[in-house]
Amino acid sequence: MTKKSKAKTASNSAVDTGRGVINHNALAALVTSKLFKPQVVKAKKGKGSFKRSNKHSGQESYLIAA
Repeated sequence: MTKKSKAKTASNSAVDTGRGVINHNALAALVTSKLFKPQVVKAKKGKGSFKRSNKHSGQESYLIAA
């Protein structure tokens, strides 16, 4: 019987943090990188979708145009 050796996987995963080489604190560099930037999605329907901005901002009113 032959022994099969398992290939060791690298424990450090390659994540593009945009910081170059991280020497001291890898977790702090990860959390403060652009990778963990919160993404805010505006609702199109339902609660939170009301927009106070003018819907037809580029058009003049009907009374002025007539």
